Amino acid sequence: MAKIVLITGATAGIGEACAQLFAREGYNLILTGRRLDRLEKLAAKLHKKHNVEVAIGNFDVRDREQVITDLEALPAKWKKVSVLINNAGLSQGLDPVQNGDLDDWDRMIDTNVKGLLYVTKVVSNWMIKNGSGHIINLGSIAGKEVYPNGNVYCASKFAVDALSRGMRIDLLPHGIKVSSVDPGAVETEFSEVRFKGDKERAKKTYEGFEPLNAMDIAETIWFIASRPKNVNINDIVVMPTAQASATNIFRH
Repeated sequence: MAKIVLITGATAGIGEACAQLFAREGYNLILTGRRLDRLEKLAAKLHKKHNVEVAIGNFDVRDREQVITDLEALPAKWKKVSVLINNAGLSQGLDPVQNGDLDDWDRMIDTNVKGLLYVTKVVSNWMIKNGSGHIINLGSIAGKEVYPNGNVYCASKFAVDALSRGMRIDLLPHGIKVSSVDPGAVETEFSEVRFKGDKERAKKTYEGFEPLNAMDIAETIWFIASRPKNVNINDIVVMPTAQASATNIFRH
């Protein structure tokens, strides 16, 4: 059977780009996300184009019981996951901490940290049983540098950085690789979600320079996943040419 990749947040952006790229490389796919219609459409497209098998998990990673139930309900053959891409994540709002929205904070922490943990708990145990595997976590430049009004989002991505390091230590005796990919500015639905559907404000985030796109990050993830068995890329920061740090972007 072909290798299997499980991708969370596969309905758009980096997750969808990863699905396209890994399907092209012959991987069977487990795609998870909140929007069933998008998952079904993507699954049908990739099956037809690349003749790969696709399983779907329609859940929000914040829902612990649903994550566990849906993943454990997969047939045994689907639990031979070679690569887990913990892509599901988001940012909500851009306010100083004293003005922060508590619901926004909960959603970021529950998705970016707890959701990643729920999925990893299940899949890492499959990988231990299988004797191999590779976990690739989507971090951010926000997990390396704190920027104004980024407070809780940055904290959640710093947590992803720490969890990646911790997982790497814990899973070392089992031969499981753990990597982290930390992008700078990537033009996806990310800013639209952060600004709660304000397309104009989201568009301004990327004005005056060429940001990264979802496929740039998917190709980086594929590079990490395709290294020989004896090679692990622990951590990689990927920035647009026009970006030097979290807050330093050269705009024309």
